[in-house]
Amino acid sequence: MTAIDISETSLRRTRELRGKYGLQNLDLHRLAIEDIGKLGQIFDQIVCTGVLHHLPDPDIGLVSLRNVLAPNGAMHVMVYARYGRAGIYMMQDYCRLLEIGATEAELLELGATIESLSSEHPIAGVSRKAKDFTYPAALADALLHPQDRAYTVPELYAWLERCGLSFGRWVEQAPYLPQCGAIAGLPHAARLVSLAPPSQHAAVELLRGTMTRHNFIAYREDRGRESQPITFNGDAWRRYVPLRLPWTLRIRDRAPPGSVAVLINRAHTYPDLALPIDAAQERIFSAIDGNRSVDEILRGVAGEVSDEQACRFIEQLWKYDQIVFDATSSH
Repeated sequence: MTAIDISETSLRRTRELRGKYGLQNLDLHRLAIEDIGKLGQIFDQIVCTGVLHHLPDPDIGLVSLRNVLAPNGAMHVMVYARYGRAGIYMMQDYCRLLEIGATEAELLELGATIESLSSEHPIAGVSRKAKDFTYPAALADALLHPQDRAYTVPELYAWLERCGLSFGRWVEQAPYLPQCGAIAGLPHAARLVSLAPPSQHAAVELLRGTMTRHNFIAYREDRGRESQPITFNGDAWRRYVPLRLPWTLRIRDRAPPGSVAVLINRAHTYPDLALPIDAAQERIFSAIDGNRSVDEILRGVAGEVSDEQACRFIEQLWKYDQIVFDATSSH
């Protein structure tokens, strides 16, 4: 594992942690993202979250990372989303007008000012949810950063294409999908589902309205494999091995009528993304152990659900970010 940072303070702290935990496989370098090619290495996986949107030219940074990504490697990226950050950008402008500095006293005053604003102010929803407003250093990073840009979904897709990458999937995909949550019950649901995936994601972002970040997986555009290998057409899905995500919960208290439990992913920020399940579905969900294939799991409920119902439920679990798949045995 290789880690880079331009901050010597951050690297010093990481060296301390490396020594404390006896990590033998972590190499550290003081290096800018734009200079990553100087290492002369190629990486199977690259993680870059919360950084590219602060660079003078994010395109240069993303292209630099793309050029050291293995042909069939994966890149995990997080950048800011535009619409949900409207309140933050308003407060950034406010801070510039008042020339608010980064002293602890000024930041405490700024935090108190934000706390006193109306609940209808665009910053209110963000300040309630974000860690950036709980202590001065993070408040400074959110509101006093000199460089900060955000992306809509169409801008993100265009950015990836411009930099030689293709979109793979959202790390949490349910908030972007018209088949999930309250959006699945809207009058426009069928029209939304009929759109191509990039347009679906763009439309749902507009309907959600409060996304503050985009967290996704990208691949090189010349990757020799499919960008989205998971499919529920044909029978390949039966050979997938589902794995439950560790931050999901099954709640049985006060389940809706006709349901025995509700599945929740704690990474979701939208409460409508809870998934009610019935007794047969719960037996399927309980049988997911990370070892058995979908086909092996479904043998335990043979006769209780049809193939179509089983396929639809497994697909729902995946779309609602309850499970991911080991699909290697399906190829």
